Amino acid sequence: MSTFLYRVGQQAYRNPWRFIVGWVVILGILATLLGVNGVHISNNMTIQGTEAQQVLDRLHRAMPKLSGGQGSVVFTAPKRERLDTPQRLAALARVVRRVDHLHDVVNPAKGTPSAQNTAKPERSLSRTAAFGGHRARYGPLMDHGVPIPGVIVSSNGRVALFQFQFTVPNTSVSSTLLSTIVRDAKSAQHGTGITVLPTYSLQQQVPQEGSTDLIGLGVAAIVLLVTLGSVVAAGLPILIALAGVGVGVGGALAFSKFFPVVNITPVLALMIGLAVGIDYSLFIVNRQRRLMINHGLNAQEALGRAVGTAGTAVLFSGSTVVIALCAMVVMGIQFMSVMALVAAATVAITVLLALTLLPALLGLIGERIRGRAQGTKQNQSRPRWAHKWVHGVITGRWLVIVGVVVLLGAAAIPSTKMKLGFPSGATANLNTASRQSYDAISSAFGPGFNGPLLVVAQPRGSSQKITPTVLSRLVLGVQKVGDVSLVAPMGISTHGTLAVLSVIPKSGPNAQATINLVKHLRSRGLRVAANNHLALGVTGMTALNIDMSAKLAHVFPIYVSIIVILSFLILLLVFRSIMVPLKATVGFLLGILATFGMSTAVFQWGWFHAALGFDTGGPLLSFLPILVTGILYGLAMDYEMFLVSSMRESHVHGHRGTASVIDGYDQASRVVVAAATIMVSVFAGFIFSPNIEIKQIGFALALGILIDAFIIRLTLVPAVMALLGDKSWWIPQWLHRRLPNLDVEGDTLVAALRAQDGEPGAISNQTRALILAVAAAWSARHGARPGATLEEEERLKKALELVRTILARGDNTTPEAAPE
Repeated sequence: MSTFLYRVGQQAYRNPWRFIVGWVVILGILATLLGVNGVHISNNMTIQGTEAQQVLDRLHRAMPKLSGGQGSVVFTAPKRERLDTPQRLAALARVVRRVDHLHDVVNPAKGTPSAQNTAKPERSLSRTAAFGGHRARYGPLMDHGVPIPGVIVSSNGRVALFQFQFTVPNTSVSSTLLSTIVRDAKSAQHGTGITVLPTYSLQQQVPQEGSTDLIGLGVAAIVLLVTLGSVVAAGLPILIALAGVGVGVGGALAFSKFFPVVNITPVLALMIGLAVGIDYSLFIVNRQRRLMINHGLNAQEALGRAVGTAGTAVLFSGSTVVIALCAMVVMGIQFMSVMALVAAATVAITVLLALTLLPALLGLIGERIRGRAQGTKQNQSRPRWAHKWVHGVITGRWLVIVGVVVLLGAAAIPSTKMKLGFPSGATANLNTASRQSYDAISSAFGPGFNGPLLVVAQPRGSSQKITPTVLSRLVLGVQKVGDVSLVAPMGISTHGTLAVLSVIPKSGPNAQATINLVKHLRSRGLRVAANNHLALGVTGMTALNIDMSAKLAHVFPIYVSIIVILSFLILLLVFRSIMVPLKATVGFLLGILATFGMSTAVFQWGWFHAALGFDTGGPLLSFLPILVTGILYGLAMDYEMFLVSSMRESHVHGHRGTASVIDGYDQASRVVVAAATIMVSVFAGFIFSPNIEIKQIGFALALGILIDAFIIRLTLVPAVMALLGDKSWWIPQWLHRRLPNLDVEGDTLVAALRAQDGEPGAISNQTRALILAVAAAWSARHGARPGATLEEEERLKKALELVRTILARGDNTTPEAAPE
């Protein structure tokens, strides 16, 4: 692979326009498809197979109009004033008429063809608001003695709630319809003193990112300039990252007509694409400049070797991230699968750009990539701060190990209280209409009105039918269930096989009491259902969110298990060691638990909320743990590979014990620090997004990279490696012989180029054949056999290791290094 990539890099350097034009054509094709197909993004984060979704599907088949989502608007009058004045009543009635006549909104005046002998859909609340003794708190809003359909008003007349139903799920309502409803509702404000507050159900959930992502790019540019020392060299990684995002995200949007793309998908791909695009390009450009400055190579040869060596590592690292993301597909959750595949495709495209377009651009720049650096050696390749730091870590390695474990263990404690859910008006900022409407509804009518439940009753026997009498008994029985505030009948299907109730809990949509109520209503032991031979199902947006959170929480341990096994196997193949993958996996788990703990403390408990731009704590996004685990795993293995492979290389070259740790750390720490700083800055830029979903993802990824790179890889890893010494590289010989040689660092290419150039220590083909023959004969004479002593086994291992070192590296071998 390294030889192939060397040729690709050389070809791109010599014929840059061929590669540049090719990628421009691809971008042009995607732009054309985007214009033809348009952008199709939805909020449809549903999980097929959950109980709420199954009930909703049955309801859609039997009573389609009642299976749609629900929307609502709050109207408030100034303090100590009422809404039931003639002018204000006329304005509210006008709004109701306009909304009822909109496409995809159920008009109660037209009735419900699939219902019989019951109140019309979703408007029954205003007519039965007195049910259960609630007349003192709210009732229907009357205009000239006639109720305004769908509107209830508080007892003091100051707050009114207009509820209506869509013919499609909330997640399928178009942004155009939402904008029209909000505009029509706000028409009631003109000259009336009414304040209109659209609820969270009418919020357009497409994340709008403005300057937040530019913050991360700005910091990344500064880090690149400091690391590479050249404006031209610093600009290339950013250009590659932007191109990768353009192709990856643009491609996903261009084909969004053919598969469901949820609103968070493009932003996630943007985050990952920017981060890995800059990092991978940095690795290659940095390696090319080091070869030019330290070894005196020209730009073309240095680039070919950089693509063959660092490019091989980039290809492997990118593949690791892609595998980790694609592993989400095994969970069988559609919107997560699409999200993961789009992000994985963006990473794969970014890797291809780094291996093809970047060399082409470097071909145009030529020798100018060297910048102002002079001479043949640079002391900066071994930064003093890194040398001092690793010396201190190794000297106090026991203290460092215990300190890191205690620190990350303490940070992980809040994760034991982590709650998963979805954003709602309860967690919106205080100055938003979503939060103000939520608070107004809770105060005037009760928090349960912010998350109504849809209860669907079905006869247990195929010959049974639900009659209006049975429905009335069901309403009375459900009303007596604890934590139920209000029950209203919504309809019976034409053949009497389904009945629908609207149930208002006493508690809010994210409260544990509401979750318990949903479970209780579904239980077979519910008395009213058993007495009437009915099976009850619960659906609606609140129940859907509860089931989705439970499902995602259930599959999370499975996904973590997959990641842990994957981590161990990949690192076993790369480093041919037992202790290195074991140490890396334990470190990753420590880091991810600490990340979830601090995310819980910040977003659920409200720590530092003012600094991060939100008012109220709430549950973490349901799919956040799975998403963050997959991404952080891939990136953590990047840093592990770049750092530990340098230590491994130093060990193979003859350094032993802590000397190999120090030498490898000196070589790799600079680029790992730069790459991690760029990653953190890119993800941290999204923390300042007004969208709480993006804010949580950005924070968790930025914090996770910060912990993994600086605490785990750059602190804990050298301490553990120093503690283990040469035992870090131990592996059973039977396993060592069976593992394939991945040559991640391009050692084969380096040896071949040395032989080609006739460098000191390079091996000719004749010498190589002689070494192999001698090694085979020595192994046959002294190899493993019954009765062989441990000393003979150890001498055989050393001899074979020496042969591998000579063949792979071409180093001069001192007599002291040879076995007796």
